[in-house]
Amino acid sequence: MAKKHKKSDKLYAVVGLGRFGFALAEELAAKGCDVMVVDRDRNRVEAASDFTDNAFVVDEMTRENLEETGIAEADVAVICIGDKIDVSILTTLTVLRLGVPKVISKASSAEQGEVLKLLGAEVVYPERDMALRLAGKLISPNILEYISLSDEIDIMEIKLSEKAEGKTVIEMNLRSRYGLNIIARRRGDTISTDILPNMVLHADDSITVIGKTDSIHKFEKDLQ
Repeated sequence: MAKKHKKSDKLYAVVGLGRFGFALAEELAAKGCDVMVVDRDRNRVEAASDFTDNAFVVDEMTRENLEETGIAEADVAVICIGDKIDVSILTTLTVLRLGVPKVISKASSAEQGEVLKLLGAEVVYPERDMALRLAGKLISPNILEYISLSDEIDIMEIKLSEKAEGKTVIEMNLRSRYGLNIIARRRGDTISTDILPNMVLHADDSITVIGKTDSIHKFEKDLQ
């Protein structure tokens, strides 16, 4: 059972306990974060009370009801009501007006996301991002992990091939050839972020690179 909120801690509020919201709140709690959850479904709230004492049933996401939960004390609020556009927008606006410093809202469409951004929230697209990651892995078998930072810039973890065996980072010359920067190397269960020019790479290694999407895919294809 999580401890009650302490003012010295960073408090994360999760509004909406669908699959995404519940998993997010549970993972935050598992990592030792102080979590508050809000949902209209009593069963979901009771399930969340297994990992947080700050679990509230709210029938309507009005300013008065949300204020009574103490959500204004949160440092970060994540609004996970992407499928109900009107409720998502109004709840996001209310939480912003209550003074929560960082508000992140889940969106299920680009249009909804644009409205949420105009209100002042950060926007996430869980379904779209998961689809992009899966597509990237299906198309490029050497890509292990995929994070899209923008329409042009990505972070990808790429499995190396025999073409990289025994070469150093400087010999790979990814910055000059592809405009990519290596930010991590994985060897077995060990991850290193101290990337030096003379670091030797092996075919069983994977490296995490950041750069333009097209450049990453060109490098991945050249490895094959």
